[in-house]
Amino acid sequence: MTKLVLFNKPYDVLSQFTDGNGRKTLADYISVKNVYAAGRLDKDSEGLLLLTDNGKLQHEIASPDKKLAKRYWVQVEGEVSDKKINLLKKGVKLKDGMTKPAEVICIAEPDNLWLRNPPVRFRKTIPTQWLEIAIREGKNRQVRRMTAAVGHPTLRLIRYRVGAWSLEGLLPGESRILEGNISL
Repeated sequence: MTKLVLFNKPYDVLSQFTDGNGRKTLADYISVKNVYAAGRLDKDSEGLLLLTDNGKLQHEIASPDKKLAKRYWVQVEGEVSDKKINLLKKGVKLKDGMTKPAEVICIAEPDNLWLRNPPVRFRKTIPTQWLEIAIREGKNRQVRRMTAAVGHPTLRLIRYRVGAWSLEGLLPGESRILEGNISL
């Protein structure tokens, strides 16, 4: 029987179980044994991280070949023009090549958003905007690099959905365990 752990990874937590430098890791939150992260979230990113004890499922979730959509709420610096939204949608040239087309829309700040500790920096003279971005690949720090490439650095990044799974109902640090015949 496959186990799948849906975990709302808090800010400043590593997506691994061990760290020699005393930083917070998954081991501080996940007590389920023999599960491994299917993909990663950077230490400064928040939201849905999937862990499983099934190696095949882990590979399918993380593999760019499966084109599983990963959806993010992204708070960026500045007001994003339609032109820049279209650039993000078409794909952005990064140092390691072009990104694949993304789904991008402007959204209001999500209603069910929790406070982040520490809070995102606030500057009176520079507005911020929220975007919903879906990608189907996983270059290192891709969403952050995409928004920076069009002139809007990411201030806060929350992955709220991977495929059919979402972090709905989970506060930071909370998890939910699914068991059974789980597949994409």
